[in-house]
Amino acid sequence: MNSDRTLSISTVTHIINAPLEEVDIVDWLFNLPDAEYQRCSHALIAAGHTTSDDGRPMSINVETIGWAIMVQQFVAEVREPHFCRLISISDAITAKGRTKVQLVWELNAKKVDDHKCEYSNHIHASATDEFLTFIEKIGVTFEQARAARQQASDSHNREETHFAKSIERRSLSRG
Repeated sequence: MNSDRTLSISTVTHIINAPLEEVDIVDWLFNLPDAEYQRCSHALIAAGHTTSDDGRPMSINVETIGWAIMVQQFVAEVREPHFCRLISISDAITAKGRTKVQLVWELNAKKVDDHKCEYSNHIHASATDEFLTFIEKIGVTFEQARAARQQASDSHNREETHFAKSIERRSLSRG
């Protein structure tokens, strides 16, 4: 999607008190129990895993972001122990109706020293054609939608750094 359709870009980092060699983001993400996912944030409703039609792993997440319930079908495009990139055309369900947004989710871990690494949670949301039609129909400008999504995404992403604690627990139990 063109950058002029960007609704939000949010990156939050957190230190994981585990050696990088013990961190496996892909293993964590695709083996994360639903209850543990929900403990990472009050906004997280449910998580599950499946595969796309072409066999790629998918993470299915249901959560609230701002005033929307998001149903996200993240398809893994890059799966490495320290980097995972997922794409979703996600359903956004609001009091005014339902639409779709494109999400790119990147989870990354980088070595800080022999005992710590830095976890990064990056989300880029973009408007789909359906989203642009939806906001026009309900009388919201793109600038208003962008401002609301940026604020909601930043707040949500800051809370999701609890993922880092979950990754840390799994990493330390492996080591």
